[in-house]
Amino acid sequence: MRRRDFITLLGGATAAWPLSARAQQPAVPVVGYLSSGSSASDANKIGAAAFREALRHAGFVDGRNVAIEYRWADGRYDRLPGLAADLVRRRVDAIVSVGATPNVLAAQAATTSIPILFAIGGDPVRLGLVANLRRPGRNLTGTTNLNTEILPKRLELLHELVPAADTIALLVNPTNPAAEGQAKDVQAAARVLGRQISILRAGDENDLNSVFTTLTQSGARGLVIAGDGLFVSHSEQLAALALRHGVPAIFQFPQFTAAGGLMSYGASYVEQFRVVAGYAARVLKGESPADMPVEQEARIELIINLRTAKVLDLVMPTALLVRADEVIE
Repeated sequence: MRRRDFITLLGGATAAWPLSARAQQPAVPVVGYLSSGSSASDANKIGAAAFREALRHAGFVDGRNVAIEYRWADGRYDRLPGLAADLVRRRVDAIVSVGATPNVLAAQAATTSIPILFAIGGDPVRLGLVANLRRPGRNLTGTTNLNTEILPKRLELLHELVPAADTIALLVNPTNPAAEGQAKDVQAAARVLGRQISILRAGDENDLNSVFTTLTQSGARGLVIAGDGLFVSHSEQLAALALRHGVPAIFQFPQFTAAGGLMSYGASYVEQFRVVAGYAARVLKGESPADMPVEQEARIELIINLRTAKVLDLVMPTALLVRADEVIE
């Protein structure tokens, strides 16, 4: 072989070697993170941070041995199907659906093969997501805090605080498929208490201010806020509006009371993100979601903002204070 031919052959082999080596390197798994909320919301920032931290503890560090693709609907449920389809086209290894029922329904409609790990407030069997809690049997599993199921209990707590209120308002998002069921559940609980429910609807952040004007005009003397991704993203705004309009209000997440809301009653929002991160890690390590039982968050917390109660000139019943897990003074 001539020297020039040998050098040419050696150069070609050297140039080809890095490509071959790269081809043998394992691909970094990709997790799609689907949320109906906004990335700018403090509550969603806290949840996403808790998810990444729990994933790190399970051995997966974002940007090192896993990549997280975020998709935010910014409170627009009509955007979710397109965002879910985009993650499927991206060929992610798993989809994490957090914060609201429409998220997971959009993911479920987009794929029957990619594992879907959900964190929701409703009953996943009732929603048709899994066959049963112990053996989901499909490509979906995750955690539920049953916040939707305990919505009527929030009405009872508010009634205990303002027993003279004949009418209490319920705020729902009409674009949320769960809204009709939420309204029916609260109306049924109100009939037992002998009270009337005024249904208020807000489909986007622009509706929130007008909703409180309507509430004041309706004569309702209390507000129950239904679980919804839009409302979670605007917890601080809802707390400020309720205080400005002098309305006793109750929501499900502690971010609401921390921002000046009167009461919150529900399971830990942050804990759900930690749990679903654990499920995502198990899937990335090879487990099938069909064999991973759905976890139910059992701890429900009642948080009372006593400073807000004083501003609203409310006397907090001792029975409520004794049952509270946290009192903000």
